[in-house]
Amino acid sequence: MQLRDYQQQAVDAAIAHFRHSSESAVIVLPTGAGKSLVLAELARLANGRVLILTHVKELVAQNAEKVALLSQAGTVFAAGLKQKDSSGKTVIASVQSAARNLTQFSQPFSLVIIDECHRISLSEDSQYQLLFNHLLQQNSTLKLLGLTATPYRLGTGWVYQSHYHGKVGSVEQATFTRCIFELPLRPLINKGYLAKPVLLDGLAAQYDFSHLVPTEGGDYSEQQVDSILGKTGRATKLIVGQLNQLAHNKQGVLIFAASVRHANEIVTLLEGLNQQVALLTATTPGNERDQLISEFKAQRLKFLVNVAVLTTGFDAPHVDLIAILRPTASVSLFQQMVGRGLRSAPNKTHCLIIDYAANGYDLYYPEVGSPRPTSKAVPVQVPCPQCQFANIFWGLVDNDGDIIEHYGRRCQGLAEHAPTTVPNQCSYRFRARICPDCGGENDIAARVCQQCQSQLIDPDKRLKEVLNQKHHHLFRCQHMLLTDVQGRLQVQYVDIDGNPFYRQFALQTAAQRRALFALFILPHQRAPGLKPKNYLTALEVVADQDKFRMPQLILLKKTNKGWQHLDSIFDYNGRYQSNASIT
Repeated sequence: MQLRDYQQQAVDAAIAHFRHSSESAVIVLPTGAGKSLVLAELARLANGRVLILTHVKELVAQNAEKVALLSQAGTVFAAGLKQKDSSGKTVIASVQSAARNLTQFSQPFSLVIIDECHRISLSEDSQYQLLFNHLLQQNSTLKLLGLTATPYRLGTGWVYQSHYHGKVGSVEQATFTRCIFELPLRPLINKGYLAKPVLLDGLAAQYDFSHLVPTEGGDYSEQQVDSILGKTGRATKLIVGQLNQLAHNKQGVLIFAASVRHANEIVTLLEGLNQQVALLTATTPGNERDQLISEFKAQRLKFLVNVAVLTTGFDAPHVDLIAILRPTASVSLFQQMVGRGLRSAPNKTHCLIIDYAANGYDLYYPEVGSPRPTSKAVPVQVPCPQCQFANIFWGLVDNDGDIIEHYGRRCQGLAEHAPTTVPNQCSYRFRARICPDCGGENDIAARVCQQCQSQLIDPDKRLKEVLNQKHHHLFRCQHMLLTDVQGRLQVQYVDIDGNPFYRQFALQTAAQRRALFALFILPHQRAPGLKPKNYLTALEVVADQDKFRMPQLILLKKTNKGWQHLDSIFDYNGRYQSNASIT
């Protein structure tokens, strides 16, 4: 069997990497790109024994099939498939079964391949880590390779430390050292390997989840979601009615519900419209689940409703309508849901994807590496002024697509380095906390200076010390307004009680314009790192009012001439944010 060009490129990248390095590696391929063939070919070419791991029995069976297609059949070790044989040159196993039977994996392996590797937890007592530690005891030079369509884990970020395109991943919380190959979604669609996704927002109705707050785990709680859904029963009825109409010329409809209660409501509405529908949840018995999936794949059921159980390991190529009725803060999870409809099939040219939860993700953009800060944020490209690396950060744009604001802190590019040395991250910081001892730049949340190791002053401690002195006042901003007053720029700040504080800047001379840049433009810039305009008049600054951010706090001092500005404090989150917090 001949591999596709990109599949062969992925195989070649892995071989080239492991020839000169033992560092763990990741290959990123979109859902439906044929990761099983890539890992099967690597298993065929490997000199030593190979262990292929994944987390669901469906993927174990699929990977075993591809291994047998390209070379001699491997052995399967998965309780869900009623097979436990670890004797083969290639062993395809579920991580749950392998971790519970470590003594069956005491013969050394040379390569471990993890499918859906974004699921690996960094916890030392997780099943993956327990198994890895055991395998390393049998072979200290064990090679580790991950494959995934979504190389990002909510809460910890990228699953790799660095990328071959020259960017930094998650340096401290990554399972793998390096991403060695990545293929975007668009080329596979253009070449006809995948069905074209047609992504639409809710047409008949849409849920408003904009006020949801992610939990510590990074996503939204079912209790929060159910509370909102309980007030939007009419929306659900309208949505199901529309899906019923759209399904007339569709082969298979996959619906992602927000909760079990929500899913049951959807099923009841569809049954009321005389539709054949099945429901899958985490509590659906295994035999029943297998039977319902088989019925759906055989197209004896048109609708399949599920609650977070069909995001990976589910392969039904005929699906040509996906309805997302649940919110998620994870772009990875969103991509996994959409991926269920991208496989090609007879009489299928595209897959209609309707996002009734207004998640707002763009399928063709790469993941940014951090949770979306606001519902309106989109990926924006921000070049680094120091190394020119094209960073992708969350940001806000205007109607013309120009960047108004971005949320990046540090350049994600890798500094130039010799092939034999460890790559270092570019030192440029878009937003920084300055050390008062050495002047070094640190992350805005840092507590210790990375340059001199001195303790950085707690902003609340500093504010307390200053405010204990006479004639100082902490101005808590609620609004900021720029106006042109007879050719001078007037900045009006308004506090929580409606009191104003004014600053004025002249722009008549070059020195005055430099002062404006240093005292206002630079610290208030909402998109640091991007070269601002060379403002010549106050009217030009006022016209760009939306490009400047308001400080949370302003430190003032009483003088004979009135209140004097001492410092503007941005990126603040502490006890002095409100009057109530310091009483």
